Amino acid sequence: MSSSTTATTGGATDVSAAPVGDGRDAGKGPGFMSGPVGRNLGLVVALAILCAVGLITAGDRFADLDNITTILRGASIVGVVSIGMTFVIIGGGIDLSVGAIAALSSVWATTLATQQLAEDVHWIVMVFTALAVGAIAGLVNGLVIAYGKLAAFIATLAMLTAARGLAEIIANRRTQIVRDSAFLDFFSGDVLGIPTLVIIFALVAIAGWILLNRTTFGRRTFAVGGNAEAARLAGIRVQRHTVKLYVLSGITCGIAAVMIMGRTTTGSSTHGTLWELEAIAAVVIGGTLLIGGRGTIVGTVLGVIIFFTLGNVFTLNDLSSSAQAVARGVIIVAAVLLQQRLATGSFTFRRPGDGPAGGGLVQGSPAGAVSGGTSDPGGPGGARPGVPTT
Repeated sequence: MSSSTTATTGGATDVSAAPVGDGRDAGKGPGFMSGPVGRNLGLVVALAILCAVGLITAGDRFADLDNITTILRGASIVGVVSIGMTFVIIGGGIDLSVGAIAALSSVWATTLATQQLAEDVHWIVMVFTALAVGAIAGLVNGLVIAYGKLAAFIATLAMLTAARGLAEIIANRRTQIVRDSAFLDFFSGDVLGIPTLVIIFALVAIAGWILLNRTTFGRRTFAVGGNAEAARLAGIRVQRHTVKLYVLSGITCGIAAVMIMGRTTTGSSTHGTLWELEAIAAVVIGGTLLIGGRGTIVGTVLGVIIFFTLGNVFTLNDLSSSAQAVARGVIIVAAVLLQQRLATGSFTFRRPGDGPAGGGLVQGSPAGAVSGGTSDPGGPGGARPGVPTT
């Protein structure tokens, strides 16, 4: 009994201390393609094939620089949200409220009072307002999930409806126009021919990569998502870390709100519609496990670009939005099945290394993550003494 518990604790300590930021420890698979380099290489090949299809079917219209800029500009806004979503999902959670939080942030940052203050001080006031609203909404999500013991799916679904409704109340169901010309010039402009929105996406992606792969926060995120109970035994404050993950997601929603304000010159309660689905799809296509414990920022960036390139190819070939939706759905299902096959050697939906019986539910973890635990009666994740197993 004691030896088994010690082994579990030791394993947890290794998870916390080891450089697991690239996901290698959580995604040990049968071959090269199960590692992060192999998965990202596969995404690059998929993107190259998609570009080749675009060149063959649309020719110069696809290869035109303006068209490429359009793809990157469109991908940049959802891409920023996807970076935050990547952290949440790696940590074992899910966030369905990202689009609604972005809408609320855009509305709050474009109210008459906020814009008047921005005119008196600087347009950066609008940016800080959007970031603050996003962070507070994320904080509420995190507190309800981590300390309220509510499933992440339910908590963020409630935030989705509440944030969207609050945005409608504040805006009185009207579209609010951004009046600050300096704000619009900055966010709708470019630097050396590269759109500002694309540069912001690149900076957020780089910051996300460093945070995930080169900091203790990133290592703890992998540990919590891979095995919340083992992370707790290793000394990680799982509940506090869960809150931080959702605050981070809220901040990226605030950044995306500023970007959509600059692109559309408006703040609206309709902004961000279905962003949560697009972000989750991009993260999944990028190779992040929906059950947590594995993922890469590079994969998410490639997933977003693939997603928007696919839509662009369909549009250039005059295919209906219905056909695009079907194709995207097929790609998402195929991506999930493939990542499960590479991670576990089968199509079963479980973490690598989990036994056939799985584990117990860890209270206070993101979405109630499944703990690998031990098989000893009374041990972490194991059966209670005297209770027969099924």
